[in-house]
Amino acid sequence: MIVDCAVYRDGHRTEGPEDFSDALAEARAGGGFVWIGLHEPTEKEFDHVTREFGLHPLAVEDALKAHQRPKLEIYDDSLFLVFKPVVYEPESDAVSSGEVMVFLGDGFVVTVRHGEGAPLAAVRHRLEHEPQLLAKGPTAVVYAIADATVDHYLDVATELQTDLEELEAEVFSPDGGGSRNTASRIYRFKRQILEFRRATGPLGPPLTRLAGTSAPGPGVPFVDDRARPFFRDVSDHLTRVDESVEGLDRLVTDILSAHLAQMSVRQNDDMRKISAWAAMAAVPTMIAGIYGMNFEHMPELRWVWSYPAVVALMAGLEVLLYRLFKHRGWL
Repeated sequence: MIVDCAVYRDGHRTEGPEDFSDALAEARAGGGFVWIGLHEPTEKEFDHVTREFGLHPLAVEDALKAHQRPKLEIYDDSLFLVFKPVVYEPESDAVSSGEVMVFLGDGFVVTVRHGEGAPLAAVRHRLEHEPQLLAKGPTAVVYAIADATVDHYLDVATELQTDLEELEAEVFSPDGGGSRNTASRIYRFKRQILEFRRATGPLGPPLTRLAGTSAPGPGVPFVDDRARPFFRDVSDHLTRVDESVEGLDRLVTDILSAHLAQMSVRQNDDMRKISAWAAMAAVPTMIAGIYGMNFEHMPELRWVWSYPAVVALMAGLEVLLYRLFKHRGWL
């Protein structure tokens, strides 16, 4: 559905005609632009926008189906960008991502949002309260969306860092690391990091092209070259996010390895204890087995002190074995 449609001129919102063609013509005539925001539109709803603004069918297909990687594609009459905003859900300690598609052309911006995360109402509100930025035209919209998306990445990375510290404390606690759920928690956390990297990793090349740092030459069409420093700032923030995510991924891998090593050590300790107790149980069993044999001629069978002596011998051997295993740390 269409969330908002407005014409902007000289950094201010103006009342324009409801028809897209008239709004675009009015915006171009006055040196402004029209910004249309949609949320999960159907093919029928988006068909009218496609015809009026001459959007490329391949980009339209991507915008309708969603599930795209962050990217930048240049067509004859428009520019197509994909952002993946990320949302952290504190109730479930989970990361979920949405998608924002941006069509940028001569005098128009069309944004298509999928998912509930990172609504664009806050971005529009911010721009409408910064007329000096909004006066730069459609480029300001792209910059504001990119800036808001990457800034939210930093917030999510901070939340994940906090969760990782709690997980690390649990793994290296005296008894918490042995919990059956610890390994599954570590694995789920690693899945959250992977979901985060899918959003942040592919966004680097598009921002590099917008910032003009990938290669010398003309800038991206429909994007004001004077906005390159702004996109460089966003790209720098994204680099910080990528470094943070990479660090989180390495740490969670190390924590998983440490947890598995701890489990292996605990299993070895358990096996040593079981072996020690089995060895202690084997001594009286062996002696009792010898004297339980039904031979007529066996030494000490008719001796008065045979029973107390054998019991004392077994007790002495048990004490000796217990002290030996205790000294070696097996018990």
